[in-house]
Amino acid sequence: MAQHSETNGASGVIHDIGYRPYSGPRLGTGAAARSLFVTGVLNAYGIGRSGKAKALPMTLLVMMVIPAAIMVAVMVTLGLTEGFLDYGAYPVNMMLVIVIFVAAQAPVLFSRDLRSGAISLYLARPLSAPAYALVRWASLFVAILIFVALPVIVLYVGALTAEADVAEHTGDFLAAMVGIVLLSAVLATLSGLVAAHTRRRGLAVGVTIIALLVSTGLVSAVQAITAAEGSETVGLFAGLVSPFSLVDGVQAELLGGQSSFPLPPDTTAWGLLYLLAALAVIVVGLWLLVRYYRKQAGR
Repeated sequence: MAQHSETNGASGVIHDIGYRPYSGPRLGTGAAARSLFVTGVLNAYGIGRSGKAKALPMTLLVMMVIPAAIMVAVMVTLGLTEGFLDYGAYPVNMMLVIVIFVAAQAPVLFSRDLRSGAISLYLARPLSAPAYALVRWASLFVAILIFVALPVIVLYVGALTAEADVAEHTGDFLAAMVGIVLLSAVLATLSGLVAAHTRRRGLAVGVTIIALLVSTGLVSAVQAITAAEGSETVGLFAGLVSPFSLVDGVQAELLGGQSSFPLPPDTTAWGLLYLLAALAVIVVGLWLLVRYYRKQAGR
């Protein structure tokens, strides 16, 4: 009986279910970072996700491009080549659409991994916490840059099609693109910080929209009042509060553009202050973002 029991206890069957060891090349941190970056940019537009996830970003992108296409059609039809286009003002005029896109897509790149717990898998290996944070920021930055720059590129191509002055329009276009790059970096930093610290997507979207729209509206109101009362210094300092007025001031004073706000910087010193403030937001924001993910990795 003992022998029979021992035999039954040792019996068993080994099933071969086809697992094979990986024998291909071992890709390092760079490959992982590139893959995460590309995936992040695509996910910001819903590519690689469900059809429902594509609806909002693609709709907003169409809303960004349609006014530019209409302006080009009018310009070509009527022959309006001088003074009709203001490349630098387009992002400010389309601010609401930009803010909605930024607020809605930042949580896709930052909040989702934290909420699902997948962040621990990313930070296990081979990506470090700083690398993960910077790659996610870069994905959001490029996604915003594409979103804001595409209609401005449409305007520029349309101007060239209408046989406008190439040198003049090229200079204005390049100045506007510098401002768009700076604006995209500031927006990516601020929205990324909010999304990383708020795991509830709805709350992150709401906070970002309110913060960006209220700050810009506040700047316009304060500058209009201070300009009327002659307190220009207060209005100029108020312009440092909003990302849109901040970049608008850099464009107006340092890049030769036209301001969309009541009280733009009127000296080079003020223009440099606006530029330094924008760069400080990016640098300090990235430092805070990296610091936050280092804490997440230590948990």
